[in-house]
Amino acid sequence: MSAESGPILLFDGVCNLCSSSVQFVIERDPEAKVRFASLQSEFAARKFEELNIPGNYLDSIVLLEQDKTHYKSAAALRVCRYLNGGWPLLRVFLIVPGPLRDVVYDWVARNRYRWFGKKETCWIPTPDLRSRFADA
Repeated sequence: MSAESGPILLFDGVCNLCSSSVQFVIERDPEAKVRFASLQSEFAARKFEELNIPGNYLDSIVLLEQDKTHYKSAAALRVCRYLNGGWPLLRVFLIVPGPLRDVVYDWVARNRYRWFGKKETCWIPTPDLRSRFADA
């Protein structure tokens, strides 16, 4: 992953909360800095193999940013830097130790299907958004 290709956010494509979060980022990133791929995609499988991440890793969003990989709350907070408005200010929470932030993240992640539902198949972007998806 190089800096020229920009950050890529890997998300659970069958999770309603995750798909809504991607749409949230798209609406607040008009310069299209962030690209996306579902964790279930071949693109994610290739990246996981390159980065030695277990192939069944579906418990967290993953942000591939330059030569760094961020997980869970760190990924969510770091993607805020690419959004318009006051959202980049949320990065201040990166001063909170990751294990403390991830307690909340893990609690939501464990309950996301029960609270927000699950799709039978991954969300498919509209034709005008396909260029934002590494796996489309």
